[in-house]
Amino acid sequence: MTKRDVIYIDGQWTPSQGSGCIDVVDPATGQTIGSVPAGTAADVDAAASAARAAFPGWAATPVERRIELLRAVAAGLETRREEVLDTIVAEVGTPRAAAQITQFGITVHTFNDAADQIGALLVDEELGNSVIRREPVGVVGAIAPWNFPLYQIALKVAPALAAGCTVVVKPSEVAGLSPYLLTEIIDAAGFPPGVFNLVSGSGEEVGEAIAGHSDIDMVSFTGSDRAGRRVAEVAAATVKRTALELGGKSAVIILEDADLASAVPASVAHCFANGGQVCAALTRMIVPRSILPQVEALAVEAAEGFTAGDPNAAGTNLGPVISEAQRDRVFGLIEEGIESGAKLLVGGPRPPEGRDSGYFVAPTVFSDVSPTARIAQEEVFGPVLAIIPVEDEAEAVAVANGTRYGLNGAVWAGEAEHATGIAAQLDASTVYINGGKFNPSAPFGGTKGSGYGRERGRFGVEEFLRLKAYQY
Repeated sequence: MTKRDVIYIDGQWTPSQGSGCIDVVDPATGQTIGSVPAGTAADVDAAASAARAAFPGWAATPVERRIELLRAVAAGLETRREEVLDTIVAEVGTPRAAAQITQFGITVHTFNDAADQIGALLVDEELGNSVIRREPVGVVGAIAPWNFPLYQIALKVAPALAAGCTVVVKPSEVAGLSPYLLTEIIDAAGFPPGVFNLVSGSGEEVGEAIAGHSDIDMVSFTGSDRAGRRVAEVAAATVKRTALELGGKSAVIILEDADLASAVPASVAHCFANGGQVCAALTRMIVPRSILPQVEALAVEAAEGFTAGDPNAAGTNLGPVISEAQRDRVFGLIEEGIESGAKLLVGGPRPPEGRDSGYFVAPTVFSDVSPTARIAQEEVFGPVLAIIPVEDEAEAVAVANGTRYGLNGAVWAGEAEHATGIAAQLDASTVYINGGKFNPSAPFGGTKGSGYGRERGRFGVEEFLRLKAYQY
């Protein structure tokens, strides 16, 4: 048991002004492994006041010093690699082999990347009789989700600190232990008091207080579209900037001339990554009806290659979903899929064989899914793939764009030029062409109901800068 009974405000570990705590549960076993304080609006008020007081000094800190501190955080993470990995695997259930890259390595990269990018962005730009300068936006409230508990904090905190902003962080209370390790590393790095503050607690209490606080100039939020709409609504009362990275129902289009032996397994793996709990997961596979039998066979074969089990075991490549409530929700959506007339190829509303403890969902593939079915429209957040047959490319594009979301996408075709032509028609901010590699410095964010704003690389740093023009 790891019991955290303090929060971090103004450079000090201090008790929350509330008396409650929130249990953290290992989703692979269903056992409680720790707890974090249930912070309050009063805690947010103290954190925001500290961040406001620290902002002028931090904004004036030479960029070279800010870069030095960001690199110290990256180095501190590396020093505590195994401890951080142990904690994330325990609280999220990501298989350890994948977590090395998708949970830990990418977090380290994000702090180093922000340090790499900030210098060039602060160079003054001459425009006629004006000089354009970029300045930090102010105090930032960062509200992060549980599926990538450190990476999603890093995507907000690293560029904000690089830009000269101070921050108040609300980690997810569901996976609240690893953010404390990051906070210890930041504390040891030597940031001035008040520059970084952490308040654990619920979205209803702490998240709401951050979104509406008058001392907070910007809120960066990642989570559900329902919660994102609430953040935007509350933030509007104080006219603060918001960046929202919300849900997705992303599609992969596989065309007749694609390399099916590569395209289908790669797409299934993308859908099932992190137990299917990825906002950008390719959860819809859109294919010409003429190749549906081949695609179905390859998808079943790929799904049967996923082994659920102890996330620390070498052979495990499918972890649990995060909670009993989420598992039951996924089971319900699978049952609705069956009732809608979709063809269940593998899996179903049950745990994998031998996985009755913990919150596991059998890898599930549907075919002949109607584009309007709930499993083709709603973010499931579990290992569930919907294969949707279409008659031609125009219908494929229409189906891909036919949800309220617009986050991620992929196209597979015989020629990259052909795939790129289809990609240009998709409502998505990122489109993978013929299995293109993930780029952690490329811009990422939503369109339509998936939100707005961009994270990663220089584009993520720019979110935390505002423009000022000096007229001569």
